[in-house]
Amino acid sequence: MNPTRSSRRAGPLLAAVALLAVLAAGCGIPRDPESTLDRVRGGTLRAGITASEPWTTLEGGRPGGVEVELVERFATELGAGVEWVDGSEADLMAALEVRELDLVVGGLTADTPWQAKAAITRSYATTRVVVAVPSSQPAPDDIAGLRVAVEAGTDAAGILEDKTDAIPVRVADVTQVRGSAVAIEEWLLADLDLRDTGVHLSKSKHVMATPMGENAFLVRLERFLIANQGEVPALLDKAEAGR
Repeated sequence: MNPTRSSRRAGPLLAAVALLAVLAAGCGIPRDPESTLDRVRGGTLRAGITASEPWTTLEGGRPGGVEVELVERFATELGAGVEWVDGSEADLMAALEVRELDLVVGGLTADTPWQAKAAITRSYATTRVVVAVPSSQPAPDDIAGLRVAVEAGTDAAGILEDKTDAIPVRVADVTQVRGSAVAIEEWLLADLDLRDTGVHLSKSKHVMATPMGENAFLVRLERFLIANQGEVPALLDKAEAGR
């Protein structure tokens, strides 16, 4: 055998083997550079929380709400406990950015301004604020000139004022209004015996935040949220019943 010709053939062969090894190693993607998923499994999930009813509550300092229940179920699936840390949204996102927290919840939506500092899950629930009337009344063909109760200080109040011809009537708690049109979360319609007029003021896609780059943890959380998104309406009802 000519050793020169054999060496020439061996070069491309070794390169192909090396490439296959790299590709095989790549099959482990997604990965966590800081091993978040591996650390949390059987350990502790460090979760940041800021109050945003009904998604998160902090009554008496105790975490509650829809997202708290989801996070605790997720932790149970991983055999982990949850260490809750409460704070402002800005403080929690800063802690998340330097990986002092594993995730942050607090009624975050897909248009959150924190996307430069955190990885955002895919939306697991969509809610809408709609104009509704008591079920005993027919839905109006047009809300122009209609007096509509709306919670003061909300974006719904501003949208109703600026984008419709209705007459906003600002109140402290729209769920306490009876017998008149209201701007209210769509998921409350059945509980309050209301009828959707077809006028929708806003739509929110709900998400959670995790550290940048911890992709295996993010994917596992997303899979859990999507698998459990059917539970969200019941959790919303539970949160409303506990108010």
